[in-house]
This record gives sequence, C-alpha cells and structure tokens, in this order.
Amino acid sequence: MRAIRLGMLTPSSNTTLEPLCARMLADLDDVSVHFARFRVTEISLAAQARDQFDLAAQLAAAELLADARCDVICWNGTSASWLGLDHDRRLCETISERTGIAACSSVLALDEACKARGITRYGLVSPYIDEIQHRIVENLGSLGYICSAERHAGIRSNYAFATLDEATIRTMVRDVARSQPAAITILCTNMRGAPLVEDLERELDVTIFDSVALAVWASLRAAGICPTRIQGWGRLFDASR
Repeated sequence: MRAIRLGMLTPSSNTTLEPLCARMLADLDDVSVHFARFRVTEISLAAQARDQFDLAAQLAAAELLADARCDVICWNGTSASWLGLDHDRRLCETISERTGIAACSSVLALDEACKARGITRYGLVSPYIDEIQHRIVENLGSLGYICSAERHAGIRSNYAFATLDEATIRTMVRDVARSQPAAITILCTNMRGAPLVEDLERELDVTIFDSVALAVWASLRAAGICPTRIQGWGRLFDASR
C-alpha cells in the first residue's frame, strides 16, 4: 500500500515551510509530502502584490501536484488572512472541482481550530507591514475574533520573513501573551515559529497556532489521518485540548 501523499502549494520565495513540514512528518512512514511553487515575492496591499494570489497561478501549481496523484492539496500560505477567507474557500472548491482531490488551507484551518476550541480572543504575531497587519485584524474581527494584542516586524519581502531569528519570535510571542489571549497565532508560513511552539506553550500556558503546523494538521485531517500521531509540535495536535 502506497504512502498517503500530502501536496503543499508553496510561495516561490518561501524557504521555511518545506523543511518544517518534512520534520513534522518524519516519523509517519505512511505519509509523504510534496511541494509545488508559484511566484510570491512581496507582501503588501499594492496591486502587483495582490495579483500574485490570482487563482489561475495557484490552480496551475495545484494541477502539478495532481500529476503526482496527491491525496490532499493544501495552500500552505496565509494570504486569505488579509485578502479574506472567501479567497481560500474559492481556491479549495476550485481545486477539488478540477482535480477531484480534497483541498484545504492554513488560514481556513486556523478558523476551524479556533471554532473547535471556542476561541474568540487571540494574540497575533507576524512579520508583516502595518497595512497587512491591520487588514488581518479587520478581517478576523469581521468573523467575531478579537485581537487582544499584536506584534509585527514590518517586513515586506516574503523571502526576508525567514530571517527573523528565534529570539525575536520568542519575544514577540511573550509580548502578546501578556494580554492573556485564549490562543496566539504565529501567522506566516515563512516564519520559523513552529519549532518554538511546544516550549512557549509550556512557558506561557497558552495554545499557539503556527501557520505551517496548521497546514499539516488540516492536510492530515483531510487525508483521514489522526493528527495526534504528530508529537512534539504543540497542543494543536493534541486531541485532548
């Protein structure tokens, strides 16, 4: 019996999500993970930056993953947090219509995980610029989520998000945790937050949803695999929480 194949749509300048996904799934011998890139270099509200997330480009990459007969195709990016969750809903619906393959996304998974746990008050950590951060808070607010505190690094280059070091990310999470949110989200799939989650959850006693971890969690669920098989990556994968 062949391994379950998880396909990940990946921003072209992202250097973080691929190794992190591989690490999370390393102990699952019956699961493999595969990647298809499309061009994303700048995160802003400028027209050229928004156009990077045109459905046509994402669908072309999804069709390449379909050639590999992936069992799930996941958009491992966070653009819907500022473009609106309907963008990812349309993307996932269209992928499934065209390929016959189940589809999911990191941002839709964040919404699902919060709803499943009754979380409405959250803290936000990201590498983004002011205008993107403000739009994220507005969009999530329209869904009933209240941002208790936020920190962002003010970076525009998608490639540069990966240059934020562990100490900086830890400080941002600790700062947000002082507002006592029900959960904190590290919102960016090119930010190296996932390896820090379990330690920070123990230290701060707060659930932390990292975007790459959410993509893996959602993909496993869509493939019919219990996410609790993932160990060492935080409360998201613990069915008791």
